[in-house]
Amino acid sequence: MLRELDRRGLPYRLIETGQHGAYLPVLRERLGIRDPDLRLGGQSDVDTLLAAVRWALGLVWLMVNRRRLRTQVFDDQGGMCLVHGDTPSTLLATLMARRSGIPVAHLESGLRSGSFRHPFPEELIRVLVMRRAAVCFAPEASAAENLRSMGIRARIVETSGNTGLEALRDAVSEVEPASGPVVATLHRVENLHRSERLDGFLALLGRLGPAGYPATFVVHPPTDRVLTRRDRRPAVESLGVDTSDLVPYRDFVTMLAAAPFVITDGGSIQEECARLGVPTLLWRDRTERPDGVGESVLVSRYDDALVDGFLADPEQWRRPRRLGDKRPAEEVVDVLVEMADGV
Repeated sequence: MLRELDRRGLPYRLIETGQHGAYLPVLRERLGIRDPDLRLGGQSDVDTLLAAVRWALGLVWLMVNRRRLRTQVFDDQGGMCLVHGDTPSTLLATLMARRSGIPVAHLESGLRSGSFRHPFPEELIRVLVMRRAAVCFAPEASAAENLRSMGIRARIVETSGNTGLEALRDAVSEVEPASGPVVATLHRVENLHRSERLDGFLALLGRLGPAGYPATFVVHPPTDRVLTRRDRRPAVESLGVDTSDLVPYRDFVTMLAAAPFVITDGGSIQEECARLGVPTLLWRDRTERPDGVGESVLVSRYDDALVDGFLADPEQWRRPRRLGDKRPAEEVVDVLVEMADGV
């Protein structure tokens, strides 16, 4: 999205909420994105409950005085406030924009799992943001239908895909399918903080080596802390799988493309693997994304029989790549320009 705005020479104010204060400078450098006009929060990641409370309260404090909020955060500018996805940053940015009288445009809108508990709080955040947006960009037909069935008052725009598709297409390298290790990730609250699900995931990783599958477990910082706090580190080290810190995006999606299969609870990884046609075992009870489900993606539901069936022949879940040539970012910017002109 930022690249498309830059390509057209359209001015925009880039605001970092500070949820990932330590990681974003590295990410900006890798992606060639300019420095933000404003940084909120500190220079470290919000990766503990206490840090999250402090960070959220700091942003809420900005909202107490509407004039200060509009001046300090939005620089007294009009236009539209573009938010993305379902993170706490998405909700807080939406509330800040609405408090300032600035309409909100929601990217990746209309995705629903159908349960506020799975995943929590992402499902709740999605609904709150969608109901407060002026325009909802739905990445596919079922998301648009979800919005209509909810009675959303916002303008609903169905795009030709998620803008993440463009990032994936531009980043991934050509590799031989199944030429690398299995890639595994785990980071969702519902898995990290329920012992039976965390232990089940680790037990699953322990089965890969004996089955002849080398594996790399890419460990998110919150996952690392939970493993350490719950004394699961020795269990991880005994699994016979490699562990890795977060990997640069280009390298990571190429790892996905080369994997014989992927085990994850990540929604964006599910979407990327579906586009890449890589067999994927989703370590969740349900998903808000239809991408690949029943084709290249199996939702495990933590069911041993489903997991066993997948591991018995993961290759049957492989599908051709479907990266296409769509440019949804262009479609989104067209609408934003039109609406901003009318604000």
